[in-house]
Amino acid sequence: MMTPLEHLSRNGHPDKFFIDGQWVEPSGTATGAVVNPATEEVVSQFPLGNGEDVDAAVAAARRAFATWSRTTPEDRAGLLDRLQALLEARGELLAQCLSLEMGAAIGYARSTQVPLAITHVKVARDVLTDFRFVKQRGQTAVTHEPIGVCALITPWNWPLYQITAKVSPALAAGCTIVLKPSELSPLDALLFAEAIEEAGFPAGVFNLVQGDGPGVGMGLASHPDVDMISITGSTRAGIAVAQAAATTVKRVAQELGGKSPNVILPDADLDRAVSLGVAAAFRNLGQSCSAPTRMIVPRALLSEIEAIAKRAAAQIVIGDPLSEATTHGPIANRAQFDRIQTMIGVGISEGARLLTGGPGRAHDLNVGFYVKPTIFSDVHTSMRIAQEEVFGPVLCIIPYDTIEEAITIANDTVYGLGAHVQGKDMGAARDVASRIRSGQVHLNYPAWDPHAPFGGFKQSGNGREYGIEGMLEYLEVKSILGYF
Repeated sequence: MMTPLEHLSRNGHPDKFFIDGQWVEPSGTATGAVVNPATEEVVSQFPLGNGEDVDAAVAAARRAFATWSRTTPEDRAGLLDRLQALLEARGELLAQCLSLEMGAAIGYARSTQVPLAITHVKVARDVLTDFRFVKQRGQTAVTHEPIGVCALITPWNWPLYQITAKVSPALAAGCTIVLKPSELSPLDALLFAEAIEEAGFPAGVFNLVQGDGPGVGMGLASHPDVDMISITGSTRAGIAVAQAAATTVKRVAQELGGKSPNVILPDADLDRAVSLGVAAAFRNLGQSCSAPTRMIVPRALLSEIEAIAKRAAAQIVIGDPLSEATTHGPIANRAQFDRIQTMIGVGISEGARLLTGGPGRAHDLNVGFYVKPTIFSDVHTSMRIAQEEVFGPVLCIIPYDTIEEAITIANDTVYGLGAHVQGKDMGAARDVASRIRSGQVHLNYPAWDPHAPFGGFKQSGNGREYGIEGMLEYLEVKSILGYF
């Protein structure tokens, strides 16, 4: 099987953008580099777009909107079915690509990153099939209509997953799209664009412009012909996008940072609650905005919980992402590796007790952005490591004395994206969940629900993704009085 780079080179796409149904040359000469985080070697160069590329892509999307917005739900559903099948056929190629560009362990890319991403396409298709675009309210018709041209900015940590989570419902709603993927993991977006092209979406419905935030992201956010912008990224980036979008009063949807709590209630099954809590915090090496990296635990059970957490961390196998034995590969990029090392040092200097892990590369590896899974205990909620998003495998264990204190600690953050609660008494668990200021709460590690709306409170952003709420973000509401 060809590697992702061999595949893209054969098709002639690595140095092109996809605009108005064609693979086109960029207007400028600026380039970025794809760095393999396992080797720290540059493996590919790609173009960075500019204002001319943004203008061309937005104009193509605007032209296409006139007809695409009038297509039937059945026609759009059929194209989404085709897209899903083409992504499934490219599953191994996409998994290899994710491993190359952001260090995902190949087993994790195959079992989680790729299939969950494809599920978003299926969910959008299913929501579209069942959705009523016109509803009667007395003699008034309340209609849902596509908002228009949507600019979508996606991150490097779940590259394909976030592309499908945004593109799929926007297409289902009847919107046209300009996608700017992260410049740190740009290759999977090219493979996705190939699938869009092969599926037969009309020219201009989907457009891809690679680039960085200042060169492309801000241009899209401030563009007068963009009706909506959706960004997944840091809170800092979300604020900048919202400020740029304000002058044109476009809709802004933000899925931003998090510092999610995991409240272990006194009656929880500790072996399950703690071991799965470590796994959840370190999923994708902690490079998830909703990772539950604050484990809030009964003080009376602290020593037992610490022992379970250390055992769970010891089961993690850090190494070559292409090895079947590896459970966790390297951190995705140098900047994030350095950030994690800094924050581990901060935790030590603040007086948190280091249970396992610590600074330096895992297993004394000399090359690659490999981080030791790190757990601190006796963390106080005022410490930086308890307040700031580390975005890496760093877990804080914070003890509490009463349930009221646990809830206070859970809410003691500027974020409010995800949360977890563990306990056998479901009434008590539900009560705690209802009092946590967070857009999503998981009780006792339930199965992932792709229809469950996902989004944040407070500085974790606004708007929702997934399921019917995800498609509603891309729809405007119109009232037609006297319709019936």
